[in-house]
Amino acid sequence: MSEFSLIYRHFQNVTACHKNTVLGIGDDCAISQLPPNCQLVSCVDVSVAGRHFVHQTPPHAIGYKSVAVNLSDLASMGATPYAILLGLSLPTHLANDKFIGKFAKGVADICKQFNVELIGGDTTKSDILTISITALGFIKQGQAVYRSGAKVGDVICVSGNIGSASYALHHILDDLNGDGNARLNALTNLPTPLKTALQYPIPKVRLGQQLIGYANAMIDISDGLGQDLGHILKASGVGARLDLDKIPCSTLLDTLPFAQKYRHIINGGDDYELCFTLSKDNFDKFNHRYSNLSYPIGEIIEQQGLELFFQNQKLEFEIKGWEHF
Repeated sequence: MSEFSLIYRHFQNVTACHKNTVLGIGDDCAISQLPPNCQLVSCVDVSVAGRHFVHQTPPHAIGYKSVAVNLSDLASMGATPYAILLGLSLPTHLANDKFIGKFAKGVADICKQFNVELIGGDTTKSDILTISITALGFIKQGQAVYRSGAKVGDVICVSGNIGSASYALHHILDDLNGDGNARLNALTNLPTPLKTALQYPIPKVRLGQQLIGYANAMIDISDGLGQDLGHILKASGVGARLDLDKIPCSTLLDTLPFAQKYRHIINGGDDYELCFTLSKDNFDKFNHRYSNLSYPIGEIIEQQGLELFFQNQKLEFEIKGWEHF
């Protein structure tokens, strides 16, 4: 299969045309028209087989999640997603219609859900399956929510359950260390809520937009709640107190020993929920307008660093999120 036949067969019309696209796939570059009084928001994520997902992951899930993690970055600033660019490096044994067709369907399904267009990209042969997605979005001038805006007294919130994806990966890696049958069943053995959390995270795009004007700081949880909240603290020059017993999680994690449960929640990552801070006044206003979208888990304090408590007892707990190297 040649590069161009691959592109035209599987990616040329995989997504609907967006009103802001002047020229999409088919030329050296794509051309986009920015809406009036808007800024362009962009991000890129690279996913490598065996490093960011296990080799047994279905191609549909790989395509879906490769896009979802980028849309989550856009959501963390309040941006509206617009388009993606796809870089795809394929080993020879995956350069076939079966794999690429399912991968492209995963890309198409998440793009359709958020009105996103695939406007260009590149493909090549390689030894390891590698996917690079560049995502583009728009936001009204001056409305983006940064990491650097947290203020002393802010309420720290998350948007949903934390730790499920990490627990799912733990299940898979345990199975992969077993016998041959366990290897074949590593993914199918997962409880559905864990499999969904790991393979099909839902970027909180709408919530990110709703938080404009309310949130002082925001980040998406990709590398672990403790580590990602730490980025807000460092950028804002503040500290935080977290109450572990207030962090929402799946009931499946409640069966775990205490230390193991909170390693998944604090250090696990891959949740793609939002972590954000709001003044107490804005917290009340936001929850009056939008119920059940924010879960308070702590408070921004003046003393720098992250303090962890459980039922008002301070804990010593190592913060160690995902390392890409």
